[in-house]
Amino acid sequence: MIPPSDFIHGPWRAVPVLGVTQILAWGGIYYTPVLIVPMIAREHGWSMSFAMGGFSVALLAAGLSAPYIGRAIDRFGGHLVMTAGSLLGALGLVLITIAEHRAAYIAVWILLGVALSASLYDAAFASLGRIFGAAARRPITALTLAGGFASTVGWPATHFLTEAVGWRGTYLIYAALLVVIAAPLHAFLLPRERFAAAPPPTDGIKAPDKVLPARGWPFVLVAGGFAVYAFVPSALAAHLLAIFARSGIDSDTVVWIGALFGPAQVGARVIEFAFGRNLHPLWIARIALTTLFTGFIMIAVLGIAPPVAAAFAIVFGGSNGLITIARGAVPLALFGASGYGRLMGRLAFPFLLVQAAAPLVMAAVIDGLSDTAALALACAFGTAALVCFYVIRRPA
Repeated sequence: MIPPSDFIHGPWRAVPVLGVTQILAWGGIYYTPVLIVPMIAREHGWSMSFAMGGFSVALLAAGLSAPYIGRAIDRFGGHLVMTAGSLLGALGLVLITIAEHRAAYIAVWILLGVALSASLYDAAFASLGRIFGAAARRPITALTLAGGFASTVGWPATHFLTEAVGWRGTYLIYAALLVVIAAPLHAFLLPRERFAAAPPPTDGIKAPDKVLPARGWPFVLVAGGFAVYAFVPSALAAHLLAIFARSGIDSDTVVWIGALFGPAQVGARVIEFAFGRNLHPLWIARIALTTLFTGFIMIAVLGIAPPVAAAFAIVFGGSNGLITIARGAVPLALFGASGYGRLMGRLAFPFLLVQAAAPLVMAAVIDGLSDTAALALACAFGTAALVCFYVIRRPA
């Protein structure tokens, strides 16, 4: 058991602090484009491809800046770097409300991309690795439980706000939340000390005795596995519900099916937190990707009908929830806590690049071939990730 005092005076207070700030960053910056960018495109007379391309540029900027963000967290701490990320995010949200020129619009998204890199899971995991060292797996899992509610909170809140105050007012409100809540939480409540040198934990978790060097084939397989997997959630988040609708499922049912993703994601993380602590993170990744592969086979064999689509949404959500944990836990278990922030930045770079490209590639396959071919492509990327994680061997 974790002493309650650790959530107030000890290192575990990082988890609720980052839990709140993750919901604000994901909900205010990452999840808003799907609802707000169409409004921006209509108002400025821009094409949807250009307007949404700004968000892709942001993800590209996030990937390019991720290694530097990770190194900065290792050196200075998340309390400084993530505070800067919150303030940059707020500045970007304010500037996007006054960006009238196309070049200014893209420039603001580049700024927001750097803010995302310093605000989302990769930065939070790096901060937890600096604070907890080799014992960071449970805090990482606990954090993802809170982060899993970001879309559940963010999309309804954005919908309500855009109806009430318009898209500009919505972005200004989110900017204020980042300045008034997220930045102070990072600056004043996120632990500053390095807890990696503390005595081993007493809850049955033992730090690994041997680690692999973060280079060569082990690193390539880990980076490649997560990068190719990044295609799956990014592509499906953009196109899966539309594919279900084109298959003949009515719009109300499609929305209901989409709502299953969030709870399935959180449910899988709860199970891992409760029962998976003694299971090596590599097996968490393998189990998740095997389950996802089974879901794709189910759709191929049974076709897309409401019960099958609902089952796939649950499988997809649960698998993605576990992979999010594995993104933080696998590098820690294989390569150790030394330089963990820099390592997470190096791993985030290819992940975010693939994530940025996936919706565009998926759209091209749908337009040029078919929905079936697009789902097969997503399955192929997931299978490639599964192969990477089965090939990796943990230290003896």
